[in-house]
Amino acid sequence: MTYSVKEIFLTLQGEGGQAGRVAVFCRFTGCNLWTGREEDRAKAVCQFCDTDFIGTDGDGGGKFETADTLADAILSQWPENPLSSSTPGLVVFTGGEPLLQLDAALIDAMHKRGFSIAVESNGTVVAPAGIDWLCISPKAGSTLEQTSGTELKLVFPQPGLDPASLSKLDFKHFWLQPMDGPNQSTNIQAAIAYCMAHPQWGLSLQTHKLTGIP
Repeated sequence: MTYSVKEIFLTLQGEGGQAGRVAVFCRFTGCNLWTGREEDRAKAVCQFCDTDFIGTDGDGGGKFETADTLADAILSQWPENPLSSSTPGLVVFTGGEPLLQLDAALIDAMHKRGFSIAVESNGTVVAPAGIDWLCISPKAGSTLEQTSGTELKLVFPQPGLDPASLSKLDFKHFWLQPMDGPNQSTNIQAAIAYCMAHPQWGLSLQTHKLTGIP
């Protein structure tokens, strides 16, 4: 399989239950809920994405012909050898929609290099086995196929997608993440109020935007 990657970079995880942890982000090209082109946004299932996942021209991006070549590119971003460290490496596969490309061969290659694997997915594709931290972020208007994982992170509010409809799913953590944009302040207050009334849910903020890191 040839993997199409927009970018690979070292940063701190900005959202959810692993916020603040050092990680290599591997952003795959492509998504099944939006083309990534502004002219198509109004017709997309997901209309609020803030990520560039078109092409392979980002830092560290490209076409990778094998799982091992991509795994080595990810390893090269980590500041130490995870196999000789007490702290495993962390790779976050994201997109776009990473589960369109992430497969057993790449999962195995990363584990062999001493990495823990996290995934940020919209949940429309069933996840392969072996993922260590699975984050699902449902989108209104899509069909949720992956109904279990480590954390469910709902961008809030989304018309047509009530948090209560997701609260019985099989996840360890439930997060509301205020939708960015011109109404962000209002959305933050709404998310806080919902979490305060429904303690199953916690507040997830995009700390990478607050700190100005990728």
